[in-house]
Amino acid sequence: MKRCDYEKMRQEALAYYERAHIVLSKEESSKIEVADFGLGRVEEIGLQILTYINTERVCAKEMVLMPHQACPEHMHVPSKNAKGKEETFRCRYGKVYLYTDDGGVSKREDATLSVFPDTTLTVFHETVLLPGEQFTIMPGTLHWFAAGSEGAVISEFSTRSTDETDVFSDSRIVRIPKIDD
Repeated sequence: MKRCDYEKMRQEALAYYERAHIVLSKEESSKIEVADFGLGRVEEIGLQILTYINTERVCAKEMVLMPHQACPEHMHVPSKNAKGKEETFRCRYGKVYLYTDDGGVSKREDATLSVFPDTTLTVFHETVLLPGEQFTIMPGTLHWFAAGSEGAVISEFSTRSTDETDVFSDSRIVRIPKIDD
């Protein structure tokens, strides 16, 4: 991803935090990460993340999805530093379409999302989160999520985050962004 695209997405994320009435310090504002997942289509498949804290026991983040932007399908697996991440998403602004593998038989045709990301998707048990609603995802659960037409802000509360060990369904995905000048 080019540095100018990275900075543009960071600035847009700041506007979403303001819409959600989330106040950030200057230091926090400078630490927003833009993940394009190595696909070069950050506006379609991407995520803007601010990590407040990530210790051996807990993690807290604020995430922004632009309109119709999606975080690709993945799961959190055990690693040498963690047992796999348990995470709770709480919608702060907009509408979040969360898809998990709950052992059910949900199909893509049953999902109400209007725009699907062009990436590997295998789970379609849908949970729609509106502001003030939340959902907990257990370790080892395949999941992906996307914003509706107005974008979304999501607070994440979880056990230790080891994003670098996430397993993605799309083998082209690279979790840690590479920034070109």
